[in-house]
Amino acid sequence: MKFEAILFDCDGVLVDSEPITNGVLCTMLNEAGWPISPAQCMEVFIGKTVRSEAARIEAHTGRPLTDAWMAEFYARRNTRLADELTAIEHIHPAIERVHAHHGGRIACASGADRYKVELQLAKVGLSSYFEGRIFSGHEMPATKPAPDVYLAAAAALQADPARCAVVEDTVTGVMAGVAAGATVYAYAPLGHGEPLVAAGAAHVFASMADLPALLGC
Repeated sequence: MKFEAILFDCDGVLVDSEPITNGVLCTMLNEAGWPISPAQCMEVFIGKTVRSEAARIEAHTGRPLTDAWMAEFYARRNTRLADELTAIEHIHPAIERVHAHHGGRIACASGADRYKVELQLAKVGLSSYFEGRIFSGHEMPATKPAPDVYLAAAAALQADPARCAVVEDTVTGVMAGVAAGATVYAYAPLGHGEPLVAAGAAHVFASMADLPALLGC
């Protein structure tokens, strides 16, 4: 298929943020009384917002998930990201090629809050490719796995969602792309692509160096 637009997730696709963000979350959950391990934290929260798991957090900590706690999480997370964040390997040449091939018709459609997305893209030098085409699930009626953020990105690019490619790395994100009607390319650098295929991914790949050719660029 000749795609009209390419829609990218952010965390785990453009930037290697998930170990940092989940590290902060794991520490704070332990401080709050939930002795969750880093691996368990990643399994529970990857691809999801913290607030979407509020009931689970409150059950394990025995205390409400307050705005003040979330504000501290965001602050600690943002400090770590600003200091430590790196880009996904090979993403810069991949984005440059896809951007050029599609005449700039690419977007970043993330389940994260806008401040985080913009901070991260700026930190790794990708902002210029997505300026004016950044979409946050926090600003939609529903976030991933609902398709809203991808539908909004496609609409802004005046592209038919069925003629868009979505690049994702989590089951939640793949489900969102599929629900939008897009063709989903799932990035799985460590293998273990079976859950992504089960969620509806049409293609699984292990290196961003391969992405432009997979998209026909």
